[in-house]
Amino acid sequence: MVAQQELSDDEIDRVFHALADATRRDIVRRTIAGELSISKVAADYDMSFAAVQKHVAVLESARLIVKRAEGRERLVRADPAMIARARILLARFEDMWRARVDRLDALLAEPASPPTDEGPSTERGE
Repeated sequence: MVAQQELSDDEIDRVFHALADATRRDIVRRTIAGELSISKVAADYDMSFAAVQKHVAVLESARLIVKRAEGRERLVRADPAMIARARILLARFEDMWRARVDRLDALLAEPASPPTDEGPSTERGE
């Protein structure tokens, strides 16, 4: 088993930039199920083939998909290894936030301290 190294800041930026777009997220989702030609991917969107190619290039740059040539066709598939690395990063963020919420819950569950008599008096000396 190969140990997965953490994503660099540059890789994190590329991954989240790529996933910030709904079309690119859909392309990743569709290519997880299996390899598709870019032509097949483009046929399902109301945009030009060139626009879909640009989306694919962004995903490829983020290493979320892998592109290969087969004859005249270009085939793309999701890269589960990079998706797993991004998932691990998100799980770490989730763990940090859950720990903070747990600490806040514990703090709020502590009984309140009784008021002390040392505070300023609210009675008037008349």
